[in-house]
Amino acid sequence: MNILFVTSTRIGDAVLSTGILSYLLSRYSGARVTVACGPLPAPLFASAPGVVRVIPLAKRALAGHWLSLWGKVCGTRWDLVVDLRASVLAWLLITRARKILKAGPASMTTHRVAELGALFDLDPPPAPTLWVSDAAREKASQAMPEGAPLIGLGATANWLPKIWPAEKFAGLAGRLTADDGCMPGARLAVFGGPGERDIAAPLLDLLPREKTIDLVGNRSLEETAACLARCDLFVGNDSGLMHMAAAAGVPTVGLFGPSPPARYGPWGDHCAVASSEVPYEDIVGASGFDHRKTDNLMESLKVDSVERAVLDLLPSAMKARTGGV
Repeated sequence: MNILFVTSTRIGDAVLSTGILSYLLSRYSGARVTVACGPLPAPLFASAPGVVRVIPLAKRALAGHWLSLWGKVCGTRWDLVVDLRASVLAWLLITRARKILKAGPASMTTHRVAELGALFDLDPPPAPTLWVSDAAREKASQAMPEGAPLIGLGATANWLPKIWPAEKFAGLAGRLTADDGCMPGARLAVFGGPGERDIAAPLLDLLPREKTIDLVGNRSLEETAACLARCDLFVGNDSGLMHMAAAAGVPTVGLFGPSPPARYGPWGDHCAVASSEVPYEDIVGASGFDHRKTDNLMESLKVDSVERAVLDLLPSAMKARTGGV
């Protein structure tokens, strides 16, 4: 059976779609799957069982990327085409069946994972997952050896208004790792992608070097996934890293302000959200709001609020992760 799976250009949205891919791989045992997605998330699919080809879909002028993709897949007789991009491509291919996510304005109160699950009438929807090679796990173990607990910090995001200030991240880390904190003596792993060093640098400068592992822009995406899986807790801005941590089963606290947590919060019982005091609806509804030009909008999220979210989440999440009762 040949399946074409067309998913997102952004890492976070691509991660959220992995639950559907996992469902397809389970339902159609032995299927040969081709994944088409943006160049950034492409490595996330390379180690998935049953995925025989990953086609990076780099955007081109005049929708040339779709023409290029059509040229690479039109020669295959497909059994199922799943298009989460609502493109015309799925209608131009020879296939026995199609599943196309409808285009249109998204409901900000429906989580993306639930929306994708509804495409196959799945309730509850399948949770996102990560596939990581043994080689990536080995590199992660070298970067983050066994020892004291590990707290992952996702201090970056794809636009400035979503980034919690570095001094607040540092304040939270100090509380959590203090002798009377919930994870005394824990090490701190700071995550970030290529080109995000300038964003993460202020936090790296504030953290104690002897406790800090710098993972900003120096790992492949698959290695980053393996490193995230070694964390005992992840706290981060709304970003692809946050969704990767949640998909890896790590207790995850997502930090939200000018993006909707009901739509894009980390998915799973092991996850929680800490939101700014100014709600999302008021932020984006303000006169003159423009996410490309607006200054930081996370200042109203207090360290106390994030610490409380961590303390509320950790006991049950850690018990479930270790198989406790």
